[in-house]
Amino acid sequence: MNLHVTINNDPKDFPCQPTDTLLDILRREGYSGVKVGCSNGDCGICAVLLNGRTVNSCVVLAAHCQNKTIETIEGLSAKDGTLHPLQKAFLDEGGAQCGFCTPGLILSAKELLDANPTPTDADVREALSGVICRCTGYVKPIAAVLTAAAEMRSAKGSTAV
Repeated sequence: MNLHVTINNDPKDFPCQPTDTLLDILRREGYSGVKVGCSNGDCGICAVLLNGRTVNSCVVLAAHCQNKTIETIEGLSAKDGTLHPLQKAFLDEGGAQCGFCTPGLILSAKELLDANPTPTDADVREALSGVICRCTGYVKPIAAVLTAAAEMRSAKGSTAV
Protein backbone atom coordinates (compact mmCIF):
# COMPACT_ATOMS: atom_id res chain seq x y z
CA MET A 1 0.00 0.00 0.00
CA ASN A 2 1.00 3.62 -0.31
CA LEU A 3 0.93 5.66 2.90
CA HIS A 4 0.07 9.35 2.61
CA VAL A 5 0.89 11.43 5.71
CA THR A 6 2.02 14.92 6.59
CA ILE A 7 5.27 14.88 8.55
CA ASN A 8 6.52 18.12 10.06
CA ASN A 9 4.18 20.08 7.77
CA ASP A 10 5.44 18.32 4.61
CA PRO A 11 3.12 15.97 2.70
CA LYS A 12 4.78 12.60 2.16
CA ASP A 13 3.99 9.34 0.38
CA PHE A 14 5.75 6.13 1.38
CA PRO A 15 5.41 2.49 0.44
CA CYS A 16 4.07 0.60 3.41
CA GLN A 17 3.54 -3.03 4.31
CA PRO A 18 0.53 -3.96 6.47
CA THR A 19 2.86 -4.96 9.34
CA ASP A 20 5.03 -1.80 9.29
CA THR A 21 4.86 0.29 12.43
CA LEU A 22 5.02 4.04 12.32
CA LEU A 23 8.48 3.74 13.92
CA ASP A 24 9.61 1.43 11.08
CA ILE A 25 8.51 3.93 8.43
CA LEU A 26 9.90 7.01 10.17
CA ARG A 27 13.32 5.44 10.77
CA ARG A 28 13.46 4.02 7.25
CA GLU A 29 12.67 7.45 5.82
CA GLY A 30 15.46 9.15 7.78
CA TYR A 31 13.73 10.56 10.84
CA SER A 32 16.55 9.56 13.17
CA GLY A 33 15.25 11.72 16.03
CA VAL A 34 12.63 9.03 16.57
CA LYS A 35 14.55 6.59 18.74
CA VAL A 36 14.14 2.83 19.04
CA GLY A 37 13.65 1.78 22.64
CA CYS A 38 11.69 -1.19 23.91
CA SER A 39 9.66 -1.82 20.72
CA ASN A 40 6.59 -2.75 22.78
CA GLY A 41 5.17 0.61 23.87
CA ASP A 42 6.50 0.70 27.42
CA CYS A 43 9.33 3.26 27.38
CA GLY A 44 8.07 6.22 25.32
CA ILE A 45 11.46 6.73 23.68
CA CYS A 46 9.85 6.53 20.21
CA ALA A 47 7.14 9.10 20.99
CA VAL A 48 5.86 11.34 18.21
CA LEU A 49 2.81 13.55 17.90
CA LEU A 50 0.04 12.02 15.79
CA ASN A 51 -2.65 14.59 15.07
CA GLY A 52 -1.29 16.51 18.08
CA ARG A 53 -1.40 13.58 20.52
CA THR A 54 1.62 11.75 21.87
CA VAL A 55 1.84 8.14 20.69
CA ASN A 56 4.48 5.46 20.98
CA SER A 57 5.31 4.97 17.31
CA CYS A 58 6.54 1.41 17.89
CA VAL A 59 3.02 0.16 18.56
CA VAL A 60 1.08 2.19 15.98
CA LEU A 61 0.62 0.49 12.63
CA ALA A 62 1.69 2.86 9.88
CA ALA A 63 -1.43 2.02 7.88
CA HIS A 64 -3.54 3.52 10.68
CA CYS A 65 -1.79 6.86 10.07
CA GLN A 66 -3.18 7.27 6.54
CA ASN A 67 -3.91 10.98 5.89
CA LYS A 68 -2.83 11.99 9.39
CA THR A 69 -0.35 14.58 10.65
CA ILE A 70 2.84 13.50 12.38
CA GLU A 71 5.30 15.72 14.20
CA THR A 72 8.77 14.50 15.09
CA ILE A 73 11.53 16.26 17.00
CA GLU A 74 13.04 17.24 13.64
CA GLY A 75 10.00 19.40 12.92
CA LEU A 76 9.98 21.31 16.18
CA SER A 77 12.61 23.92 15.41
CA ALA A 78 11.98 26.71 12.91
CA LYS A 79 13.10 26.37 9.29
CA ASP A 80 15.96 28.81 10.01
CA GLY A 81 17.23 26.53 12.79
CA THR A 82 15.87 28.57 15.69
CA LEU A 83 15.12 26.20 18.50
CA HIS A 84 11.62 25.79 19.89
CA PRO A 85 11.40 27.16 23.46
CA LEU A 86 11.19 23.59 24.78
CA GLN A 87 14.39 22.59 22.98
CA LYS A 88 16.17 25.70 24.23
CA ALA A 89 14.96 25.19 27.80
CA PHE A 90 16.10 21.55 27.80
CA LEU A 91 19.57 22.76 26.79
CA ASP A 92 19.64 25.67 29.22
CA GLU A 93 18.28 23.68 32.20
CA GLY A 94 20.39 20.57 31.56
CA GLY A 95 17.26 18.54 30.90
CA ALA A 96 18.99 16.37 28.32
CA GLN A 97 21.79 14.27 29.74
CA CYS A 98 22.45 11.34 27.41
CA GLY A 99 19.77 12.71 25.08
CA PHE A 100 18.23 9.37 24.14
CA CYS A 101 14.84 10.04 25.73
CA THR A 102 14.89 13.78 25.04
CA PRO A 103 12.80 13.74 21.84
CA GLY A 104 10.04 11.79 23.59
CA LEU A 105 10.15 14.07 26.62
CA ILE A 106 10.04 17.24 24.51
CA LEU A 107 7.19 16.05 22.30
CA SER A 108 5.21 14.90 25.35
CA ALA A 109 5.79 18.34 26.87
CA LYS A 110 4.69 20.02 23.64
CA GLU A 111 1.38 18.20 23.74
CA LEU A 112 0.92 19.41 27.32
CA LEU A 113 1.81 23.04 26.60
CA ASP A 114 -0.38 23.12 23.49
CA ALA A 115 -3.34 22.19 25.70
CA ASN A 116 -2.27 23.89 28.94
CA PRO A 117 0.06 26.90 28.76
CA THR A 118 0.15 27.21 32.57
CA PRO A 119 0.94 23.71 33.82
CA THR A 120 1.71 22.89 37.41
CA ASP A 121 4.65 20.77 38.47
CA ALA A 122 2.19 17.85 38.82
CA ASP A 123 0.84 18.44 35.29
CA VAL A 124 4.37 18.27 33.89
CA ARG A 125 5.18 15.13 35.87
CA GLU A 126 2.06 13.46 34.51
CA ALA A 127 2.80 14.52 30.92
CA LEU A 128 6.36 13.17 31.08
CA SER A 129 5.41 9.98 32.93
CA GLY A 130 5.11 7.98 29.71
CA VAL A 131 8.79 8.42 28.84
CA ILE A 132 11.38 6.47 30.79
CA CYS A 133 14.55 8.44 31.50
CA ARG A 134 17.41 6.66 33.22
CA CYS A 135 19.76 9.66 33.51
CA THR A 136 18.02 12.79 34.73
CA GLY A 137 15.72 11.78 37.56
CA TYR A 138 13.19 14.08 35.85
CA VAL A 139 14.07 17.12 37.99
CA LYS A 140 15.79 19.03 35.19
CA PRO A 141 13.33 18.04 32.44
CA ILE A 142 10.45 19.22 34.64
CA ALA A 143 12.25 22.51 35.28
CA ALA A 144 12.87 22.84 31.53
CA VAL A 145 9.19 22.39 30.70
CA LEU A 146 8.13 24.95 33.31
CA THR A 147 10.78 27.39 32.02
CA ALA A 148 9.62 26.90 28.43
CA ALA A 149 5.99 27.38 29.45
CA ALA A 150 6.83 30.70 31.12
CA GLU A 151 8.86 31.82 28.10
CA MET A 152 6.08 30.87 25.69
CA ARG A 153 3.49 32.75 27.76
CA SER A 154 5.77 35.77 27.90
CA ALA A 155 6.39 35.71 24.14
CA LYS A 156 2.68 35.35 23.45
CA GLY A 157 1.92 38.28 25.75
CA SER A 158 4.53 40.48 24.10
CA THR A 159 2.92 40.01 20.67
CA ALA A 160 -0.59 40.85 21.90
CA VAL A 161 -2.08 44.04 20.50
